[in-house]
Amino acid sequence: MSENCFHCGQGIEKERILFDEKTFCCNGCKSVYEILNLNNLSNFYELNKGAGIRPNDENSTQFDYLDTPEIFEKITDFSEGNTSLVTFKIPVIHCSSCIWLLESLHTLNTHIKYSQVNFTRKTLQISFNHNDLKLSELAKFLTNLGYKPVISLETADKNEDHLDKSLLVKFAIAAFAFGNGMFLAFPEYIGGEDYWMEHYKGLFRTLIFLLATPVVFYSASDYYKSAWYGLKNKIVNIDVPIVLGIFVLYGRSIYEVVTDYGPGYFDTLCGLLFFMLLGKIFQKRTYNALSYDRDYKSFYPIAVTKVDFEGKQDNILLSEIKVGDRILVRNQEIIPVDGILINGEGNIDNSFITGESESISKQPGDKIFAGGKQVGSSLELEVIKNVDQSYLTQLWNKEAFKKHETGLDTLTNNVSKYFTFIILGIALVSGTYWYFIDLNKMFQVISAILIIACPCALALSAPFTFGHIMRILGRNKFYVKDTLTIEKIAKLDTIVFDKTGTITHRKKSNIKYEGPEISEFDYLNIKTLLKNSNHPLSKSLYEFIEVNDDYFPVENFVEISGKGYEASVRGNLYKIGSARYNDQEPKNLETAVHISKNGVYLGKFIFKNEYRPKLKELFTKLTHYKIFILSGDNSSEENQLKELIPNYKGMAFNQNPEDKLNYIKNLQDQHMKVAMLGDGLNDAGALKQSNVGIAIADDTNSFTPSSDVIMNGDKVVTLNNYLNVCKGSITIVKMTFIISFLYNIVGLSYAVTGHMHPLFAAIIMPISSITVVTFTTLSTWILGRKHFKKQA
Repeated sequence: MSENCFHCGQGIEKERILFDEKTFCCNGCKSVYEILNLNNLSNFYELNKGAGIRPNDENSTQFDYLDTPEIFEKITDFSEGNTSLVTFKIPVIHCSSCIWLLESLHTLNTHIKYSQVNFTRKTLQISFNHNDLKLSELAKFLTNLGYKPVISLETADKNEDHLDKSLLVKFAIAAFAFGNGMFLAFPEYIGGEDYWMEHYKGLFRTLIFLLATPVVFYSASDYYKSAWYGLKNKIVNIDVPIVLGIFVLYGRSIYEVVTDYGPGYFDTLCGLLFFMLLGKIFQKRTYNALSYDRDYKSFYPIAVTKVDFEGKQDNILLSEIKVGDRILVRNQEIIPVDGILINGEGNIDNSFITGESESISKQPGDKIFAGGKQVGSSLELEVIKNVDQSYLTQLWNKEAFKKHETGLDTLTNNVSKYFTFIILGIALVSGTYWYFIDLNKMFQVISAILIIACPCALALSAPFTFGHIMRILGRNKFYVKDTLTIEKIAKLDTIVFDKTGTITHRKKSNIKYEGPEISEFDYLNIKTLLKNSNHPLSKSLYEFIEVNDDYFPVENFVEISGKGYEASVRGNLYKIGSARYNDQEPKNLETAVHISKNGVYLGKFIFKNEYRPKLKELFTKLTHYKIFILSGDNSSEENQLKELIPNYKGMAFNQNPEDKLNYIKNLQDQHMKVAMLGDGLNDAGALKQSNVGIAIADDTNSFTPSSDVIMNGDKVVTLNNYLNVCKGSITIVKMTFIISFLYNIVGLSYAVTGHMHPLFAAIIMPISSITVVTFTTLSTWILGRKHFKKQA
């Protein structure tokens, strides 16, 4: 039976630490537990079981550059006297315990005055004494608690998400007018020959008119803009008949009040706009905490270390780097610009960019591209391109990143094109008929037709349906950017999968040993030596070797970048690295770590990607889609993929970022509706080019490329459920259209014959809207329960 860490709740696989009668998965979790208990903050664990975040043990938490005056000024919100205010983005905030702990920082550190969490934006604002606590120390302090702040060009720009408060103001005005208008209109609805009512009805009608006017001209202004935008683009969208209905209702009401024919329908008009604006707000309740639109600023550091020709080091803003400058890149740091290696031996880990774990060896004079990570000793680079001109950032200059969605080609707008002309035709024919029969009745008939046919129910059906669907998908870790994306998903016929990190586990490998049996004595020594390396393959191998974690002294450690390393452990010399480093002939298309002891070859560990479970079952369910596989890796696993995906249409290997983008474009040129699933920065162009880009995130704190959807990696094998829910939502919207049309058919049949008063038409309209909202709420709940039984 697997144990879980008391602090972070993760399963304990290798290291098992007992402390205070509790079990921890690492020293980091144990240390945080000790800190909380020493400061009487043990309530943290009572708020939410397994609520902690496991501290990051990577040696990449260098925050010293934050103390440079220019960078300090750019990062902080306010600094005067002894007090500074800073806002950090902390993506791992996920529950009430996190909020409680982060807002109790002042009890852990006396130099912190207060801290406040914005859970929706995943930000933490801290007021601290900068004379006693450096900004770098504050960042390290948070990292040691497990809440590492993300500091990049993007966060430093402080581009706040501008919440559209105008929509809330419009909704509030409509709600106020609707409530008070109904109250003022109530006496007239009751009727009777009351003298007092007869005497003051003019005042009441004037007050209702004054309430309704700002609703018509301000609260409904977005509908006018949308209708005008549609007509400008030669499209009759859903807002055109809505605007027509608003003006008819408003104009008819003014006519009735001025001629003393009746009280008008101002209260009904305010009610309709209240419901429609409510639908808009519900539609906009998306997952604002997730970043769907990202560029190179999301992952580049804010500052770099500049080195002059005398060797003096200085931290400067990345934006100030010029061609010809020399910069220092330390172990585990991202390379922010294209450059030429001047000093040091490069061991570039491109897994962040390509998704592949292979490291590239670089020697002085070699060109190094931006986006890689140096593993090993520090490097000195000469800058050959500015940040915005580097190889990877060129992706954002592609046409794919300049695509602009108009939002006009939607199911609702396609239906409304015909709906509007039909209603106008009916009104024209009916008006012409009654013009010759009864002129007075003609205006009543036309008004009743346009009021009853106002497509408010049509306009409500899509926002409410898609709003519910976005909530259901989000609860199941499939975060959709907007409602238009749901419609695009329903139209897909082609799915392109990136291999590494998408259909394979990004952090897991299937490792197989080949060679004579290794003794436990040697395994212990090898594991000790592996612990000294930051190479991705060494880390995976360290996790794979299941022996005790005893640590022995390591002597004469020597590392040759791109080849391997050697050292003496308990009197024996071990060499770990490539085939040639161990005097062996390498095999083509094989990723392996070779080991020798005292000059005698022991054997090799062969690495293969570990595919996500139940993948074959997924692909058997995706029979209605054309399946393609792309990979930046070599074709060593092509046969395994063919067995796993028998219904594939094509595979391509050794694909660079531009190749992937062009591959998607070629499929679209063949009139395919393409969804792309990818996880690395190298997939950013392809994700943006595709009709629907789905970014896979195994870790919510890791970089997620620009996309339409952010999907949890564990959910990839249930992709068919999400596709089916999106398709089902379109069916629900079509059913609500049918309900709306039935109301219109029945209502119009009475209106054209002159048997429906405009007042009755105004009452029927909101009833149809309420029916649609009720139906869509129930049907989306049933659809969600069908595909996601636990969390609909």
